[in-house]
Amino acid sequence: MTLARRIIPCLDTDGSRVVKGIQFVQLRDAGDPAELAARYNREGADELVVLDIAASRDHRPTFLETIRRVAAELAIPLTAGGGVAKLDDGRAILRAGADKVTVNTAAIRRPELLTEMASEFGAQAVILAIDARRTGDHWEAYVRGGHDPTGIDAVAWAKEGVARGAGEILLTSMDRDGTRSGFDCELTAAVSGVVSVPVIASGGADTPADFLEVFEKGHADAALAASIFHDNLQGFAMLKRFLAERGVPMRVSA
Repeated sequence: MTLARRIIPCLDTDGSRVVKGIQFVQLRDAGDPAELAARYNREGADELVVLDIAASRDHRPTFLETIRRVAAELAIPLTAGGGVAKLDDGRAILRAGADKVTVNTAAIRRPELLTEMASEFGAQAVILAIDARRTGDHWEAYVRGGHDPTGIDAVAWAKEGVARGAGEILLTSMDRDGTRSGFDCELTAAVSGVVSVPVIASGGADTPADFLEVFEKGHADAALAASIFHDNLQGFAMLKRFLAERGVPMRVSA
């Protein structure tokens, strides 16, 4: 059976407000997270991701009240994260109403965290977030909200992360983030080719054709976007119909 591909809006927050930038900088206010969550739930998103993008950089815990407010508006799966440094952080996020928890910086610093989380929550609830930037002929993983290079090959890290327990990869192209220049299909295909779990492509979404390309050429299982949904440049129903008409298995609302 072929699994339906997923369209996932993302709420990047500064803890309490949704923000959006270009290549992880030039952030602008994009609205209230609970209000946007309610809208996306109503309009046909398959899942929702909410991230506190400054939590690791600012050394503060994830804003749990925002997760609670968002979760209260949803009938679709919610993934949340930001600043997750230990098992208790993941536990708190799930108790606040999320179905899955993302981890990035702390997993690179201590990969055993992925195994611990998968053991307690189940691999399906553990999402390894990778922020990747092209460096020569490969992609390098970055941490702390895209501020710090690690010297670690992003594709190799994805493979190791899955081996350690991650049940899904949230893969963001830092080069494409906020540029609306299309997904990095080469990066997405490289990661999809070495892991056995779903890969969510993120960074660069603009037109329906971009989504089609990342599903067909990038072999993504899901595609995530932010600004095109926040700014009402793309609707879920129209996007899903476009993809379904071109042979991409989708959950299409009547």
